[in-house]
Amino acid sequence: MIDIRKATTKDLHLLASLSTESFIPAHGHSAPKGDISSYIEANFSIENFKKEIINPNFEYYLIFHKSKVAGYSKIIFNYPTNHISDLQVTKMERLYLLKEFYGLEIGLKLMKFNTELAKKKKQSGIWLEVWIKNFRAIKFYKKVGFEIVGEANFTVSKTHSNPNYIMYLEF
Repeated sequence: MIDIRKATTKDLHLLASLSTESFIPAHGHSAPKGDISSYIEANFSIENFKKEIINPNFEYYLIFHKSKVAGYSKIIFNYPTNHISDLQVTKMERLYLLKEFYGLEIGLKLMKFNTELAKKKKQSGIWLEVWIKNFRAIKFYKKVGFEIVGEANFTVSKTHSNPNYIMYLEF
């Protein structure tokens, strides 16, 4: 059974641990260990999640499989990019899934959920950034209809960045 619910300030510790547990398998080898640690400390802290969860521009959704948390997403409505001409687009900044839930179509269910939310908000599509060497994620996004529309650098630390694709799913 799959359940999806909006995260609240009561979920700060859960979001922080989920982030680290899901980020390291997918990106832990993308930069030197110290740079990865710096990124995690800066972006996955309780304080950072608290600032973001109370910000009305960010929406976090937790997904559960058989009552066990499997991952989460972070979306931002009306967040344009210069790679897409339409201004009413949603950025999906994160779709993180714990490794033990890979292959169960849980990520697909969370993606469909986010797509429906964006459509209800009269968005023209969803865009995201994905590391060019995250082949599993790229394959997944292409399977659900995303196309590569550009490239950007993702800052991991002051001394390291990774090349990313900008991908877009137009409704």
